[in-house]
Formats: sequence, structure tokens, C-alpha cells
Amino acid sequence: MFNEIKGERNQVVAHYKDHTLLRGYTHDFTPMKETFHLTSEREEDRGKIYEVRTADLKALFFVKSLEGNIFYKEKKKFEEVDTSALRGLKVKVEFDDGEIIRGISLGYSKKKSGFFIIPVDPHSNNERIYVVADSVRDVKVGNEAEK
Repeated sequence: MFNEIKGERNQVVAHYKDHTLLRGYTHDFTPMKETFHLTSEREEDRGKIYEVRTADLKALFFVKSLEGNIFYKEKKKFEEVDTSALRGLKVKVEFDDGEIIRGISLGYSKKKSGFFIIPVDPHSNNERIYVVADSVRDVKVGNEAEK
């Protein structure tokens, strides 16, 4: 489900804790490693390969499109979508910078250095998000995530 098989390219947007963004592709991200490689798709350095330290990130967004859709208004709350098909733990993540993301997690644990969530909006450009735990102010789970 998470396409972390070595060799498969994933389109990603790396959001650094310092608010820097890096868009491109990765084929070797795994939560078990401290670093991974990202091939940039930015106009100014297309093709350049960066070694990214996961600890420097706020989150890694696995996206459907690197361009996104600026005209689409993403649904951010559970009550805005049909949740009948959602399976997993409802989570509300509040990052240190105040951003809030709601979704479903199959592996959230306070003890892990990070965890994946699937955004609440199935039409979001984000397929899944790897949240780096030390960039999070608070996590609400279950019914608390709906508030």
C-alpha cells in the first residue's frame, strides 16, 4: 500500500522544519532509515539528487501530482466527507507551525519517530503523508480527532 519497495519512484514534496520545500521523486524512502534520496523537479535544479535527513523534515507528502491543483479546495474535516469506507485510526495532527491535518493512520504510536496518515479527503493531491513525530505539537485520536 505504501509503495516503499526499493526501486519504485514516488512523487513527493518534502516539507522541511524551516519551511523549505523540495519537490521531486524518491525511490528509497523508508521510515527505518535516517536518510533517503530525492531527485529534484524544481526548475532551477531539475535532476539534482539530494540526500535528505528525515529528522530535518516536518513531513514528507506522497503526492498524485507535483504541480497539485490550485483550484481544488481540500476538505480538512471528517464531517466534510463520507467516512463509511475509511479503515484505521482517525487522527488529527497539529504541527509545531500550527498546520492541522486530519486523516487515518494504520500505524500511529507515540513511541515511533514518525507515522503515516492518509488524508481525510480522498480527492486530495496527497496520497499519504509521513509525519515526523518531533515536528508535531499534538495528536488527537479517535473521536477527539473529529473536533
